[in-house]
Amino acid sequence: MMILGANARAVGAHLAGWRHRDHWAPTVMNLQNSVTCAQIAERGKMHFLFLADGNGVRQMNKPELFEAMAPTDRPSVFEPVTLLSAISMVTKHVGLVATATATYEQPFMIARKFASLDHLSAGRAGWNLVTTSNAEDSLNFGYTEHMARDERYPRAVEFAEAVKGLWDSWDDDAFVQDQAAGRFLDRSKVHILDFKGKYIQVRGPLNMARPPQGHPVVFSAGQSDPGKELTAKLSDCMFATGGSMAAAQANYADIKSRMAKYGRTPDQLKIMHDVTIYAGRTSEEADAHHQELQALIPPALGIDFLSKLLETDISGYPLDGPVPVMTGQNVGGTSLRFSVSEAAHRDNLTIRQTYQRALAGSGGCSFKGNAQQVADEMEAWYRGQACDGFVVSGPVMPRGLNDFVDLVIPELQRRGIFHRDYAGATFRANLGLARPASIFAGAA
Repeated sequence: MMILGANARAVGAHLAGWRHRDHWAPTVMNLQNSVTCAQIAERGKMHFLFLADGNGVRQMNKPELFEAMAPTDRPSVFEPVTLLSAISMVTKHVGLVATATATYEQPFMIARKFASLDHLSAGRAGWNLVTTSNAEDSLNFGYTEHMARDERYPRAVEFAEAVKGLWDSWDDDAFVQDQAAGRFLDRSKVHILDFKGKYIQVRGPLNMARPPQGHPVVFSAGQSDPGKELTAKLSDCMFATGGSMAAAQANYADIKSRMAKYGRTPDQLKIMHDVTIYAGRTSEEADAHHQELQALIPPALGIDFLSKLLETDISGYPLDGPVPVMTGQNVGGTSLRFSVSEAAHRDNLTIRQTYQRALAGSGGCSFKGNAQQVADEMEAWYRGQACDGFVVSGPVMPRGLNDFVDLVIPELQRRGIFHRDYAGATFRANLGLARPASIFAGAA
C-alpha cells in the first residue's frame, strides 16, 4: 500500500500561501494550527505528520525574501519534539516525525527525546536524521564554521548507531515492578553500551525503558552519495525531493540496490517523495487556485526565492534567459539545487519559468488537477517504483491538506492503493516495518 505523510508546514508550501484568503491566521507559535493539521492527517488515515526544523534564522541577508517568509525558513517555530509531544495527547494513530541534527546534538539527548516521544505517543515516534544544510547554524553552537561534508556523514553514521544502541539499553521486560517481592527492575537486563567511534563516544545506559517500537522509526533525506549510503545502512524511511519521475525511479533503484551489502532487503526501507498538491473539484478550480498564488509573487521576489534554492545569486542574469549551470558542491545541501537546475535545462526553461515552477512546490514537484488527475500522477509514480509513497504539502493551509484528504484520498482508496484504516498498533507496524531486535538480545 502507498504510504502518505503530511508536511506540517504552517505557512503553506507556496511562497504566497500565508497571504491567501483561505490561510489560517495567526500562524506564528499557534499550537492549535498544528493540532488541526495533525487531526486532518489522522482523519485522512495518513501514516504520519512531519515537522521539518532548523537551528537558526535564515535569509536575513535577503531583506525582501526574509520579510516575505519563504516556506522552508521557519524564523519562529516550536521545538519539534516538544510540539509533537503535545500533539500526541490529542491524536491516537498518526505517526509523529520530527527533525533533529546529528551535527549539533548529542546521541544521548536524541535517544532520550525520541524514546520519550515514543512512550508518550504509545509507539508513534519518528526521527528525521539530518546533518544540517545551513552553514550559518554552526554559529549558534559555538563553532566558527560548519563541519565539512566529508566529516558530517561519517559522524552521522556513528551517531545513529550510538542512538540505536542506547534505545536497546534495557530489555523489554527489564522493569518487573514486583510489589510483593520489592523488586522494581531486573538488573541483569540493563546493558552498558560503551560506544567508542572516531567521532562519537557514549557510555550509557539510557535512563529510559526500551521504546514501544523497539526503535522509533528513523528517517533520512540526504541524496548525495554519502547520504545514500547512510540511508541504505541505517534508515527505515527516506525523504526524496525534486526531479522528474524518471530521475526519481533512478534514485529509488540506486538506493535500494545499496542495501544488500549491509545485510538488508529493499522492503526494509520506504522512500517517500515530497510533493505539493493543488487539488480541486475540477481541474479548472485547481488551475485558478494555482494562478491566484502565482499572481501574489512579484518577479524580484521570485528571483530571490530561486537564488535561495540554487544557493547562487542569479539577480544579475536576464529574467527571460537560461538558468546558469550549477557546478561544485556547497558546504550545505546540494541535491535540491542540482535537481532544480537540471529540470530547468532539461525542459529549456527561462529563469522566470523556473521560479514560477519552483514556487508551486518549494523547489520540489507538484501535482495539480481534480481528484482523478492527481491520483493518476500519484499512482503512476507509486506503481512505477519512483517511490513507496509521498509527503504531501498543501500550498495554503489548512485548505490544501483538507482538499487532499477530502478529494484525493477517497480516490486512492477506491483504486485499492491506499489503506482505509490504521491496522497496526504502532507507527512502525502501519508502515509495514518489523520491530527491531535488541543488539543485546540473548545476552546473559
